[in-house]
Amino acid sequence: MSNMSKQVSAALLFALLAGLRVAAQAPNPTSVPNGLPTWAYNIPDKDQPPAKPLSGTIHVPSSTKEYDAAQVRSTTNPPDWFPDEHPAAPGIVKGPNAPPGAVCGTCHLMSGQGHPESADIAGLPAEYIVRQMKYFKSGARRDNERMTPIATNVSDEDVRQAADYFAAIRPIPWVKVIETTTPPKTYVSSDARHRVLVPDGGTEPIGHRIIETPVDPTQTSIRNPHSAFIAYVPPGSIAKGEALVKTGGTGKTIQCAICHGDDLKGLGEVPRLAGLQPVYVARQLICMQNGASAGTAVALMKKVVANLSEDDIISISAYLGSLPPR
Repeated sequence: MSNMSKQVSAALLFALLAGLRVAAQAPNPTSVPNGLPTWAYNIPDKDQPPAKPLSGTIHVPSSTKEYDAAQVRSTTNPPDWFPDEHPAAPGIVKGPNAPPGAVCGTCHLMSGQGHPESADIAGLPAEYIVRQMKYFKSGARRDNERMTPIATNVSDEDVRQAADYFAAIRPIPWVKVIETTTPPKTYVSSDARHRVLVPDGGTEPIGHRIIETPVDPTQTSIRNPHSAFIAYVPPGSIAKGEALVKTGGTGKTIQCAICHGDDLKGLGEVPRLAGLQPVYVARQLICMQNGASAGTAVALMKKVVANLSEDDIISISAYLGSLPPR
């Protein structure tokens, strides 16, 4: 992990709460700084297979709602397929009259669980969400392409309403972690902003990576909050991650339960780790390790993660992702 300290400031464009899949929302990152693991950052592949555009009226299974293709892709008025599954959404979450680019449901979905390139904030403590927005606004935590300008442009009242809304949502299992030496062959879509299967199929070696892809790319592309993800990880990752989380190792005192609760589902204003997207968790650990985030809690975490190797981070992320979120 020592080489991961190089050129960290440029990595802030891509780390933390990255945006959703709508290409018009914000510029796609095009490179990863030397020394940082490319698998943790959704950098679109140069060669993009042709994609069939959405058109007409769109439906999802079990929903009584229907939307035209333009709204399914909207960055200001995202679809709400299952409004009975969450509290009444404030304007900052559902749009369409929020500040430009600031509609929370665009990236995090109306369910709050987002995709691998954005944070899963369903059920997180409201005070934690408020605090993170203050960090973005002050520059203590930075994401210059997305969250920093959003935090700068929204009011404290909007932040509070969004935090209370997402805190009230019960998270559902959102990712299945599978250990394998040969995951499906994927590419990072410039449109989806996460990995999807290559049209011709096939497999490739897992190497030292986490490969995360939708269970149903079509349903994910239309923001169906019931359509989850699969995270492929190297064999043995889950058990190794469990050991690191619970007991640490030589020079590695992790002990996540002290702050995040015995079941890692959160404790007071400390957020849950259980069931989060493994790729997102890995990015956050990398950011903490390299100084991309600040704040009292992150200062403590920086000491915790200082001696973790890249394989340690993969294993911890795999284990945490494999746990039920509630």
